[in-house]
Amino acid sequence: MSQSDAVSGEKSPRTGPVTFTKQSIAELRKVVWPTQEQLVTYFIVVMVFVVILMSFVALLDLGFGKLVFQIFGKAGVE
Repeated sequence: MSQSDAVSGEKSPRTGPVTFTKQSIAELRKVVWPTQEQLVTYFIVVMVFVVILMSFVALLDLGFGKLVFQIFGKAGVE
């Protein structure tokens, strides 16, 4: 739907299920699928990034946890 259609309030005709399926298959044929080598490379890059981010968040959690226990942990102990 173009912007002018949205502004004027005109609706485009509905697409039937068969036409929708044919158009979806036609669009999927246009997709450039990655090779197995590219897929493995992308997988490794994503996993390394996730591990690095997970380590960073874990260190922040550990640091803030120790800080909170330093501040509030010994308040009730006499």
